[in-house]
Amino acid sequence: MSWLDRVFCEDALQGLVRIPDGQVDLLIADPPYGLGKDYGNDSDKLDTDAYLAWTEQWIDTALPKLKPNGSLYIFLTWRYSPEIFVMLKRRMTMLNEIIWDRRVPSMGGSTRKYSSVHDTIGFFARAKDHYFDLDAIRIPYDAETKKARSRSIFVGAKWLEMGYNPKDVWSVSRLHREHKERTDHPTQKPLEIVERMIKASCPPGGVVLDPFMGSGTTAVAAKRCGRRYVGFELNPVYCELIAQRVAGVAELNTISTSIPNEQVPG
Repeated sequence: MSWLDRVFCEDALQGLVRIPDGQVDLLIADPPYGLGKDYGNDSDKLDTDAYLAWTEQWIDTALPKLKPNGSLYIFLTWRYSPEIFVMLKRRMTMLNEIIWDRRVPSMGGSTRKYSSVHDTIGFFARAKDHYFDLDAIRIPYDAETKKARSRSIFVGAKWLEMGYNPKDVWSVSRLHREHKERTDHPTQKPLEIVERMIKASCPPGGVVLDPFMGSGTTAVAAKRCGRRYVGFELNPVYCELIAQRVAGVAELNTISTSIPNEQVPG
């Protein structure tokens, strides 16, 4: 399948036609938020009605690409999440509203309302038997907690040994200017968040689709997690950035597999 493991430098609304229906396990969408951000084009400068009409158009173009048990994560803000969640709930089952706490420092901010320091993530599935691997994303308990659960009823308990279920509030720092992951993209998402989505909701070897690749985090995360990917990005500058980041993952994997396990840097 020539469309796999590629990011096409074109508008997703036109490019999605090249993806066969029913072939994608997971759709991760980080569309423009309708806030007037500069992505090197006018893609984020639509008025409310036009923005919502465009959103419904790409949703109806992208969703058929999912398998019958496929899932969707979509990044949004509070401004448009109610309307877009309603659109999606007419087409899929909503499983979670996830709050991403971006750990914004308490400096400055709004003076006539509360400062917004989170993004909203919608998690949707097409069917009740959607793929979800909880064990792959469990959060380990610290040694002190495990020691406190020393009574016999806890011995060998899977949840204690493997960790607890992630909740629907994810506290993960935004990528500040000095962060090692940071690239020249205004709304780059952390690998930690996207890798959690992929590990939980896409089987090993499965396919992840991202219609708005941006800095390429979904492609990088998919490659790091042993999944296939396909995506689209309008800006040729970002397409070059994505190619560089993906090539960096391939180079890292080559280095790792050539070193005995005990010598691989942590």
